[in-house]
Amino acid sequence: MQELELLNKRLDTLLQKYTALQAENKRLQGALAQQTKSMEDLNAKLNSLEQNMAATAIGKDLLKDDEKQAVKKQLDTVIGEIDKILATLND
Repeated sequence: MQELELLNKRLDTLLQKYTALQAENKRLQGALAQQTKSMEDLNAKLNSLEQNMAATAIGKDLLKDDEKQAVKKQLDTVIGEIDKILATLND
């Protein structure tokens, strides 16, 4: 009879541990899912930044200083012409 009671106590203890482990497992799975999502978001952001960095590097390599000045002068001219047109439209 004592052996049966001891066996029941051990079984109850094991069931309690099993329930606690299931709850911890569920909590850890939730934390893992959250960390995975966070890591995916950070990887996407990193990829975007790497693309921007590559585009910036290409842009710097494509235009030399004298070309940049020429493009700036052209833009200033175009903006000036747009301003003149807007001024005549307002009159």
